[in-house]
Amino acid sequence: MGGRVQIFGNNVNNQNSIQEEIKRRLKTGNACYHSVQNLLSSCLFSKNLKIKIYGTIILPVVLCGCETWSLTLREERRLRVFENRVLRRIFGPKRDEVAGEWRKPRNEKLIMRTPHPILCG
Repeated sequence: MGGRVQIFGNNVNNQNSIQEEIKRRLKTGNACYHSVQNLLSSCLFSKNLKIKIYGTIILPVVLCGCETWSLTLREERRLRVFENRVLRRIFGPKRDEVAGEWRKPRNEKLIMRTPHPILCG
């Protein structure tokens, strides 16, 4: 059996490492993200609706069973990177009036603009 068992949809191994489970969840979350990517980048939908799509379709796929996870800093960072990528797609680039360039929103601004980030801070 290789020391790995699936309990309530979560993969657990004999070292109590959750890394493989988080990789699996992020891979599934990426597939879900790509299935709604056109909606998240569309100009036809409001940002509030896009955040609701994120919160009801993508987020539950990634966070199912997360109550049992004991995260390391590396795993927290991987979750933040995933979330920031989705939020950047939702909020899109902003025009910097001084430099006259388009810029991606910074991580801090993304966290402030969304009502339910995966990880605060």
